[in-house]
Amino acid sequence: QVQVLESGGGLVQPGGSLRLSCAASGTIFSINAMGWYRQAPGKQRELVATIASTGSTNYADSVKGRFTISRDNVKNTVYLQMASLKPEDTAVYYCNCQLFGMNYWGKGTLVTVSS
Repeated sequence: QVQVLESGGGLVQPGGSLRLSCAASGTIFSINAMGWYRQAPGKQRELVATIASTGSTNYADSVKGRFTISRDNVKNTVYLQMASLKPEDTAVYYCNCQLFGMNYWGKGTLVTVSS
């Protein structure tokens, strides 16, 4: 069994910063890709950023230059540092971990960008 738990969401003003964390636990030998996705009200879930076990990263165009994804392979944790936040970044952010050929998802953490 693998569990994925996000933390760090909350309310932040436009232009502010926030850091999300996601820890995977359970029977884990190694995690391939880890990533963050988000779903805004009334919209489909979309990719925000991913990071491979090699450290190679991929970002959605909408967050390039503002968000930074990183991971700690010892702690099986992935982070998303978000800066220059905009109201359109408001969404539930989900963590995804790929291992054993399967995708594991967290339950999500809400990020609200509002003044």
